[in-house]
Amino acid sequence: MSKKVYVGMAADFIHGGHLNIINVARELGEVTVGVLTDSAIAKYRRLPLLTYEQRREIMLNIRGVKEVIPQDTVEYTNNLESLRPNYVIHGTDWKTGPLSGVRKNVIETLKQWGGELIEPEYTTELSSTHLTQTVRKFGTTPDMRMKSLRRLINAKPLVRILEVHNGLTGLIAENTHLEINDELREFDGMWESSLTDSTSKGKPDTSAVDISSRVSTIDQILEVTTKPMVVDADNGGLTEHFTFTVRTLERLGVSAVIIEDKIGAKRNSLFGTDAKQKQDTISDFSHKISKGKQAQVTEDFMIIARIESLILKTGLEDALTRARSYIEAGADGIMIHSKEKTPQEILAFCNEYKKFDTKVPLVVVPSTYSTITEDELIDAGVKIVIYANHLLRSAFPAMQKTAQSILTHKRCFEASEACMPIKEIITLIPETI
Repeated sequence: MSKKVYVGMAADFIHGGHLNIINVARELGEVTVGVLTDSAIAKYRRLPLLTYEQRREIMLNIRGVKEVIPQDTVEYTNNLESLRPNYVIHGTDWKTGPLSGVRKNVIETLKQWGGELIEPEYTTELSSTHLTQTVRKFGTTPDMRMKSLRRLINAKPLVRILEVHNGLTGLIAENTHLEINDELREFDGMWESSLTDSTSKGKPDTSAVDISSRVSTIDQILEVTTKPMVVDADNGGLTEHFTFTVRTLERLGVSAVIIEDKIGAKRNSLFGTDAKQKQDTISDFSHKISKGKQAQVTEDFMIIARIESLILKTGLEDALTRARSYIEAGADGIMIHSKEKTPQEILAFCNEYKKFDTKVPLVVVPSTYSTITEDELIDAGVKIVIYANHLLRSAFPAMQKTAQSILTHKRCFEASEACMPIKEIITLIPETI
């Protein structure tokens, strides 16, 4: 009877090192490859360029591979206990670093039935991570970018989105990351905010910046980034205009647009009832959603309905009624908004929302109830959290302080302490792609 051999891999890029592993494995017996799912990979590095289905198909067509199965976690334990292979094959690269704990667990699991870990020497001149980073430098396509938000929603317990308002802030959202306890923490996408876009242009958040100017800013950000973008389109304007906005954003490669169920002159939601604001009727806003969905060309673009009931004090039941109607109209997500200092009313909505028979991803913007943690949001059933204005809010006081320092001292020496070195700012952006 042929012996069983198990190989786990991401398989986003297949290179000579992978083929060497497969060759070693097939000489030992029948090879089963566990291809890591998107959710498994997303826990320790960026979402792979290829979907699980695409990566699985590639592995099925490699000589010597008998079977391909999903590996749903970075840990091998579940698959190993199910297959009970005689051998597990992996390169020596995981002896140190973030996967060393996974390696230890593989060895302990194999001991249960006398299995053996075999580790061919790692091919140091080849790295899937390096190849992926190299490919990302070439950018992305509108189609790939647009699809990525839905993939992230399916792969991660919570999708983390950061506000951007120009190309530079886009690069901050693109490149800022931390590794804490072997966990990769990064922003999964960008929020092109009506508030920060208009404020950065020195204009009020009253839709004073027209859609053409917004599109120009969006295009500038997309040109230098690869992560998905969610656009704040206020109330979407007239229904017949909103359909054109949907087509424009979809063509650019934007992943989603969020529209709020208010009508009349735009006032920022955080004014609440202090400013005159009127909520749209359920039927009219549902009609706008429906027409927007009919206008889009692909199935990947998302229209997310933003509910203002808690802001305008029309109550939890009104918010829940609207959520049901907007989902029925075709909304791909529901954003529930609040300006309270605590998250209680948001959590009350989430608790009731869990009872819906038909649900779509739930989105929140914890600008005012900022003490709530991401883990608490996950427990509440939230799928997307948007940090909606923090880059601009932090940049303004820093720049103002620098300007005041120059005026105070009548020179820029003292201000230099808070500034990047000139050489770093010159080389911050590469001159060539």
